[in-house]
Amino acid sequence: MTTERSLEEVIQERSFVGLLQTHSRPFFRLCNTLAGLQGRDWSKKHYFQLISEADELESFLDDYGARYNRNFAPLRELVASVRWFSMAGFSISHLEGRFESYALGSAPGSDEVARASASIVTARTFIRASLELLLGKIRQKADRLGLEPTIESFPENHLVGGIPRQRLPRNVGQEDLVDEDQRIAEVASKFLAACSMLDELGIRRIEDPEDRRRRLARICTEEQARVYEATVHNLQSAYDTYIKNTVVEGRDERLAHLRGHLSAALHLLEAVTFLTHFVERHESDVRIESLEQNPARLIDRAEVQGVILNHLLYCADRFMQRGRTAAEELLSSYTNLQELVVDLPDDVKLHARPAALIVGIVARYGTPVELEVQGQKCNAGSILELLVTVGSHPDARHFVFRGDENPLRDILLLFRSSLGEGGIDRLPSELQYLRGS
Repeated sequence: MTTERSLEEVIQERSFVGLLQTHSRPFFRLCNTLAGLQGRDWSKKHYFQLISEADELESFLDDYGARYNRNFAPLRELVASVRWFSMAGFSISHLEGRFESYALGSAPGSDEVARASASIVTARTFIRASLELLLGKIRQKADRLGLEPTIESFPENHLVGGIPRQRLPRNVGQEDLVDEDQRIAEVASKFLAACSMLDELGIRRIEDPEDRRRRLARICTEEQARVYEATVHNLQSAYDTYIKNTVVEGRDERLAHLRGHLSAALHLLEAVTFLTHFVERHESDVRIESLEQNPARLIDRAEVQGVILNHLLYCADRFMQRGRTAAEELLSSYTNLQELVVDLPDDVKLHARPAALIVGIVARYGTPVELEVQGQKCNAGSILELLVTVGSHPDARHFVFRGDENPLRDILLLFRSSLGEGGIDRLPSELQYLRGS
């Protein structure tokens, strides 16, 4: 008779300490190296290596279910916190290393850039102090668990250069644009949309901790922070895909100005996401109640939120707003704004299906198009706004579109083709890209 063996076996804590001793050695060697940097800045390499080693150790602890063990859960939470703070530190360190190349101080308002630089230093200083506190608590916890301390350091020549910053273009769902001017116009338009997204948040510095907490709860949860970061990240990817290192970039300095400001905002928003994750995750974690063991109680939540709002999110917004003028000028320079007046054929109504085709045209070209119906205006790239505006005037037959000549040209073709009501396959060849709309 064969005995079935459980897929999961319990390992005694004493035996696990032996395994942990071996797997945690690189992490503690790095801790020794960082402790020896008193009076010296941590470089981007140091932050990256700490991300790597903390991730390795956290994964090892997770593999053995440490988060569900009362003795090892505190260690696991401390290591996870180190990883998130290290990622924030890496983003800040990367930004500081690129500050001059982003040409952020070349435009009017350089005093504002100086204040932003001071905020970035404040954030970096807080992040490092938090990491030093967390690493100290990890050492104490390791001692209590019976891990033997190591005196070895992490060799500087073994430090990895950093996280690869190269990525394939983020172009899923994007149509190939026709020409360079059109690509620049699209990026400028999306930059302005990102500016408006942040502007609508009403971001301002708040000194009162409770007011700040309530404000962040409304405008910067982790989910919201990831949206802000992804929006700017996709914008930078579009710029690098279509514009970076082109001839036109070399002859129009406004493009480099735009790229520098959106990149600075991106690195700050990355740090916002990482620190917001720390606040939400560990604040909601009720499994670890000891003041000495809970990372959320070791590091003052109000201080973390102060860095998030008053230094990182605020400066990210300011960098985007400083780039707004360049984006507006670029959009004007690389588009040919026109007005199109069309009338609905007698036997056609502008309902949801043809409205989606209009939105598809606007989306293809990536530049803003305005629709006016009997004095009411809306964004023709928004299906909701378009349907609400048209639905508010059900008897209207006269429509005015304003925008770049390229989408207006295709909108005119669509109206001349009875808005596709005769079948999508009967649309002219110039509109065949709408088959997926």
